[in-house]
Amino acid sequence: MEEIKVNTHIYQIIRLLGKGKGGYTYLAIFQGKKYALKKIHHEPCEYYTFGDKLESELKDYQKLKGMGILMPELIEVDKDQEIIIKEYLEGDTVFEMVKKGEDISRCLDEMKKMCEILYANNTNIDYFPTNFIYRDGLYYVDYECNNYMDEWNFENWGIKYWSKTAEFMQYLKDNGYESNND
Repeated sequence: MEEIKVNTHIYQIIRLLGKGKGGYTYLAIFQGKKYALKKIHHEPCEYYTFGDKLESELKDYQKLKGMGILMPELIEVDKDQEIIIKEYLEGDTVFEMVKKGEDISRCLDEMKKMCEILYANNTNIDYFPTNFIYRDGLYYVDYECNNYMDEWNFENWGIKYWSKTAEFMQYLKDNGYESNND
């Protein structure tokens, strides 16, 4: 099992949880407790331009937390290695729920409330359904946010992936998901 030293703590890497525009997130264990360990990457992204990814994540976390957006807590940061340790939230993402054909109406209700807060603060987040887990409310597990633009709001972009739309099905196909799981 791979281990990564983050500051003075040794985390055991269990498995990859996902890869995004800014990094790879792993399920990790430290002292018997699960965490999400995000390692920033510098791979090119043809549709998004980054500055300092780590500083942006930290700034965005504070901004969203100040708005009251439900997110996993930030546990620690290793600036030298560009690693963020977050609280790990157990459960399926909204993406997995849609893929399984589960009812996500409560998630959509919560998203509507979240958008009211975000839009009032001139802010968009990454509305892709892999970034959300429903527990006692809808949690945004990423920390990314941007200035509001109609083109990238939930109603014009995100909603396209919150049901088995043509866009969602194409995403499954493009990313190698087996058709028998859809």
